[in-house]
Amino acid sequence: MEKSKVYFTDFRTPAFGDGMAAKLKKLIIKAGIGQIDFEGKFVAIKMHFGELGNLAFLRPNYAKAVADVVKELGGRPYLTDCNTLYPGSRKHALEHLATAWENGFSPLSTGCPILIGDGLKGTDDVAVPVKGGELVKEARIGRAVMDADIIISLTHFKGHEEAGFGGAMKNLGMGCGSRAGKCDQHNEGRPTIDQDACRGCGLCFKQCANQGLSFDAKSKKMTVNRDNCVGCGRCIGACNFDAIYFSDSSAVADLNKKIAEYTKAVVDGRPHFHISLVQDVSPYCDCHGENDAPIIPDVGMFASFDPVALDQACADACLAQEPVRNSVLGDNMAAPGFTDRHDHFKNCTPNSDWEGCLAHGQKIGVGTREYELVV
Repeated sequence: MEKSKVYFTDFRTPAFGDGMAAKLKKLIIKAGIGQIDFEGKFVAIKMHFGELGNLAFLRPNYAKAVADVVKELGGRPYLTDCNTLYPGSRKHALEHLATAWENGFSPLSTGCPILIGDGLKGTDDVAVPVKGGELVKEARIGRAVMDADIIISLTHFKGHEEAGFGGAMKNLGMGCGSRAGKCDQHNEGRPTIDQDACRGCGLCFKQCANQGLSFDAKSKKMTVNRDNCVGCGRCIGACNFDAIYFSDSSAVADLNKKIAEYTKAVVDGRPHFHISLVQDVSPYCDCHGENDAPIIPDVGMFASFDPVALDQACADACLAQEPVRNSVLGDNMAAPGFTDRHDHFKNCTPNSDWEGCLAHGQKIGVGTREYELVV
């Protein structure tokens, strides 16, 4: 397979020159988005509207820049995302839309409508066959995502407590899964709680949507209810004391493979294009109701027709950056007994495995990890 082209520009703009939105437009036009026939087509722009309290998500201005280009090319764009498994402000469409509006996303600010991909309660989905899928034979994808003629991913590239980072494939694979699809991707593993490390603070309990955690009044510790737990991993990110981890070493590997297979279900058989902005690279997902300090400096904007190559290019660019000292990454690297994994994302969350997703995506034909960076 020949190398895929990934286009890049940094965040520098001259005084009195074009702003960042205009620069993003120029990037995606240079990357060849105009090669797609948009005339009269429905175009799903898949992005994350941010959880309430989180301020690291992409600004609506970037969504408008992409929607404007699509409209100039004759397309009919709409922004979309699917409902979540966990408690928060996006677990059904009414809350999800209200969150999007509060975070600044509206037809006025973005120039296009917002549709929640899997409907009011997260049950409006389509069973999509996965060609070559090893773990997923049918992916449950939000209907409003699958009804689109063209799919564009607009991704905030950041860290993630299980996947390693949240890039284009995470945005598409997990993000386009309905609530049933998200459960399908998460259900291989169940976390374990180190009773010696657990403080019984209850932070993890607040993040569980499925009664998967219980508080033992006698020991004053949290325990996992394996009958109810779906293995989503939200509790791992919520724990400040590293007391929760996946004891099944295959759980993270299988999750990343499933993300790749769900991504293939989303993009197969129709035109697709992908954009990632590497800025405010928080250590954890935008699904958190908060965001910690960025772990590295801002890098720039990337665009490609290949989501695997795009993720690889973004990861390589991140790994080439100096860690920010006052961050999760900086704190971990300065801690006594630190083991350097020579990978910023694994140094943040040692049990994560982002390379497994990309390797599997290449194996099943989503794209290639080999790329040419066009600046």
